[in-house]
Amino acid sequence: MQVRVGCHVRGHALYTIAKVKTWDVIIVGGGIIGLSLSIALRKRGLTVLVVERGEPGREASHAAGGMLVDCPFETNPALQELASASAQMYPEFAHELEVESGMKVDLRDQGTIVFPSADHEKAMGTPLTAVKLATLEPSLDHGSRPCFYLNERSIDPRALTAAALKTAKNRGVDFSSGDTATAVNISDGQISGVTTNKTSFLTGKVVNCAGAWSSQLGPHPIPTRPVKGQMLCLAMHPRDLIRHVIRTPDVYLIPRSDGRMLAGATVEEAGFDKRTIPSAIQRLHHAALKLVPKLSESRILEDWAGLRPGTPDNLPILGEAETPGYYVATGHFRDGILLAPITAQVMAQVISGEKPQQDLSAFSPRRFPQTMSS
Repeated sequence: MQVRVGCHVRGHALYTIAKVKTWDVIIVGGGIIGLSLSIALRKRGLTVLVVERGEPGREASHAAGGMLVDCPFETNPALQELASASAQMYPEFAHELEVESGMKVDLRDQGTIVFPSADHEKAMGTPLTAVKLATLEPSLDHGSRPCFYLNERSIDPRALTAAALKTAKNRGVDFSSGDTATAVNISDGQISGVTTNKTSFLTGKVVNCAGAWSSQLGPHPIPTRPVKGQMLCLAMHPRDLIRHVIRTPDVYLIPRSDGRMLAGATVEEAGFDKRTIPSAIQRLHHAALKLVPKLSESRILEDWAGLRPGTPDNLPILGEAETPGYYVATGHFRDGILLAPITAQVMAQVISGEKPQQDLSAFSPRRFPQTMSS
């Protein structure tokens, strides 16, 4: 974009042409969804600015567990195809980020041991025998409950997000951090830019990837809400005390390759409150000790709470909204890490004017009546 800048010298008007920087796409929100999408758009040659209210990757992505759950009885049926496609993309997705960033993301493929609720036992197939379970996880106290093995992966979301951030910067994505987007600007019925608490940016396309904060950004109300999750992290002794992800109705355990182990997580309707509650952390800790008694020798390294972006129908919101040039990629709830690669792929296709490889009709921003008008 060019503007004329004028001045007067001895009564004569002089004008110079000054260029005002614009971007092809502005992404509001620098979590793993926004970062992954920024990389996908840069691969297509588009200029991208990420506007982040805090520090990129420090909200829901930083708080996530990193289980790449691809199990029908734990996944909304409408989401299953998208979830499976994204899970299959992960090895290549993670490898690319590691190569480009020079950082490890700790993608693990040891699998998951699930202790399902009674309602889901019949759908799980053949349970593990006591001998087989003792071979897989000798420290696990199964209490004679049936359990099952799933061929799932897990990843360290903090390492993944750090690698994605470095990759995005290496690819030329611009960032405005500590900058809260306050409005999406419209001119003649088209997107014209974003206003923040610091300045304004020009663009013809805006993507709302603001997670739990998505509802605070116009021009159409996006019905997301924060859903709080509390977790804690233990230092395993020995470092490989638990090798598989362990999932029960009460708690899940996620080992990391560096000897840490996460135990989570609560699901709470608590608004934007990110405080940890000692009684909730204690319940998670006790549930972890009941599963793995030897964890009593492990010290707690950290506890925290994060805010997942929930939606009224528990499905993500993906696609173009009513105003041309305004896109939404949010509402991933507990599946933001899992769905990052497929979200980046399909949203880059939509933004580029292509037909997405996946059917996004169930996830359209226009499925909510209140989003149909500003």
